[in-house]
Amino acid sequence: MALPRSLPDGYVVVHEVLADQAVDYERQEKVLHGGVKQARDIGLWLGRTGQTLTVDRLPGAAAYPRPYASTRLFTLTTGQVGRYRANFRFTGCACSPSWYYEDWLVHVSYGQVTPGHFVHRQPDRDVDHRVHLYGGTARRNP
Repeated sequence: MALPRSLPDGYVVVHEVLADQAVDYERQEKVLHGGVKQARDIGLWLGRTGQTLTVDRLPGAAAYPRPYASTRLFTLTTGQVGRYRANFRFTGCACSPSWYYEDWLVHVSYGQVTPGHFVHRQPDRDVDHRVHLYGGTARRNP
């Protein structure tokens, strides 16, 4: 995974890596920064209260795993990084029986951290919601 040599200034930095079936699972990376509102573009809701940042996943259009109301992923304090991993199966509209898949890897930092904190250290909070996309009991990690 490639990261910029330096992270932009900001209290909140979000690094998203998306592997989308629509582009043959070629990884697409995006770095968002500046405040909590930018994360909505990638399906996250960030809330800042005092010295903590809460990170929730917004409900989406995934066919599997079944969408729920927003899901609390983790809470960060200053200088911490959280990692969220998930995979999804989506369907088109009712007129299209096709399915497509996405795999997400998202890092969120709160306060100043170095780019190496994302890849060379264990995150302070780690949530793995990857599942077997055909309804099996669990996803096996390789």
